[in-house]
Amino acid sequence: MPHPDVRLLREESRVLTGLNAGQMAAPAPCPLVRTPGISRNMTTVRTMKSSRFMKVLTTPWVDKTIAVVAITPNVIELYHRYTDVNLGFVRAVASIQTIILVITMVFRRTPVRVTPNPWYWLLAFVATYGILVFVAFAPRGTPIVPTILPNALVLISVVLMIYARVSLGRSIGYVPADRGIVTSGPYRFVRHPIYSGLFVTLFAFVLRFYAPLNLLLFVVIISLFMLKSVIEEWFLRDNPEYATYMKQVRYRWIPGVA
Repeated sequence: MPHPDVRLLREESRVLTGLNAGQMAAPAPCPLVRTPGISRNMTTVRTMKSSRFMKVLTTPWVDKTIAVVAITPNVIELYHRYTDVNLGFVRAVASIQTIILVITMVFRRTPVRVTPNPWYWLLAFVATYGILVFVAFAPRGTPIVPTILPNALVLISVVLMIYARVSLGRSIGYVPADRGIVTSGPYRFVRHPIYSGLFVTLFAFVLRFYAPLNLLLFVVIISLFMLKSVIEEWFLRDNPEYATYMKQVRYRWIPGVA
């Protein structure tokens, strides 16, 4: 039988060994705790900011101010057009739809909803005022067809746009907004008749003043307005009335084609 002192030494050795092992052992890693509440709170904050911004945009005086600022370039262009000594019959008739645009924009209906997405506002800005820049600074190319053809196309497109603008009335705007759904007039056949008329006008312009740059700009502007059409529909389809209208009128720009 071992001496008591020997047993005591063995016990102390086991205790010290256990303490050293505990000190050297690495602590167990803490599990990653997900906090869904933080994500939900961030989403709520973004939604609240968007709601506040939309509330501002749907304020009548704010909407009216935006409309006046938006049509200022059109008014300036209209003034220069009518004071131009080279104003012809076709350009004079084409200005009628711009006059209707200005009047309806000033007296337009206050929207129920307006998109707060800055990219949609940028698209509307580039597409809308890109037309003015295109017509004002496009190179004067050469006609590739008899002049009477593009002139006739312009007159047809202007009649269509006047009809569409009168039908749209006070529901007009540049950015996606719900100002009331219009389904009468040319809107019975296509969902974007104003853009249809615009496409014909730009096509006539290229025929009358053909140049590679003009053709390129024509394709770019048409593409921007096609994208704008899709975004407007995506925004308005939350309105059940417009969702039903989309099912009834299948085509966007050309009946039976597109």
